[in-house]
Order: sequence, then C-alpha cells, then structure tokens
Amino acid sequence: METNRFETFFDAIIAIVITILVLKIPQPATPTLSAFLELKTMYVAYFISFLILYNLWYANHNLFHLIDTIDNTTLWIYGMMTFVISLIPYFTIWVARNIYSVPAETMFGVIFIVTHILNTLATKAVYRSNPYNKNLQEINHDSYYMNIPLILIIIGFILTYTVYVPGIYFACLISVVLWILIGRIIRSGEYGD
Repeated sequence: METNRFETFFDAIIAIVITILVLKIPQPATPTLSAFLELKTMYVAYFISFLILYNLWYANHNLFHLIDTIDNTTLWIYGMMTFVISLIPYFTIWVARNIYSVPAETMFGVIFIVTHILNTLATKAVYRSNPYNKNLQEINHDSYYMNIPLILIIIGFILTYTVYVPGIYFACLISVVLWILIGRIIRSGEYGD
C-alpha cells in the first residue's frame, strides 16, 4: 500500500482520538480559578495522552516521508495500534477521575505499554520491508534508549502496586517526555549505539 493513503488514514484517526479526548474533559463547575484547578488531574491526563498521540503522529510522519510503500505486516500492526489508541480517551478519563484507583492506573499504564510495543513493532516492520532504503539505513531504529520510557512505566507499576497508587500516572508523564526527547535525538543522528 502507498504510504500517502495510509498516512492520511492514520492522521485522521489521531485527530479524531484527540478530539474525543478533549471533549471528554468536563467544564469547571463554576467560572473560578479554584474550580478550574480542581480539574488538574484531568488536564495532566489529557496532556499525557495528547503527547503520546502527537509523538506517534510525528514519528510516523517522519518515517513515512522516507518510504513509498508499506507491506501487509506493517498494515496489520498499524491496524492493531489504531484499535489500541482509540481506547486512549476512555482510559485517560477513567484514570483522571480515579487517580487513586489501582485498576484505573493499571489500565492507563497498560494502554501506553501496548502502544509503545506496537509502535516499536510497526517501525521494525517498516524497516524490514524496506531493506535497501538508504534513508532508513541512516537512522538508528534499534536504539536501546527507546526502551527507557517502557522501563519507566514498569517502574510506575511497581510504585503503584507497592507504595504510591498514582505511580503509573506520573511514570507515564515522565516517560512520554523522554520518549519525545530520545526520538528527536535518534532521528537527528546525534546519538547512536
């Protein structure tokens, strides 16, 4: 399949998921700063989810500019990732309303772990299906540093299940920022292993 057609589809899905996500944030009960601040967990959860979705869009946008076609394996992996990211608004609002709930924290973390794994598998599938693409060969897609965000979320799980229930929530925030920074460094070719 040509990447232009698929990229348009993927961009539309990301835009729809972000729209649903922002529409799920309730308005403050009163037009006051204190009412606005009462919703801080909603805003932080939205911020985390938005950054994940934006980073997926940005990384895939950059990747698809280097290739012309994708194979069926890549298409199926992206299909699974599309299903998973369509669940992000549901679990984002659940954790935002229940920041001290272990099941809500767990599902919030699981959705991002699965997204990270599927994104990694999709990227590897793109590289495998384009072995002679010189543009792809210049980028270090196998960097171990891309696993740091995943490790942080696992640490968040340990915190949530032992001492601090919102551990996954905060680990997701830190890991998404690191995911963006590490991705930028790797794409720019400044760092490799």
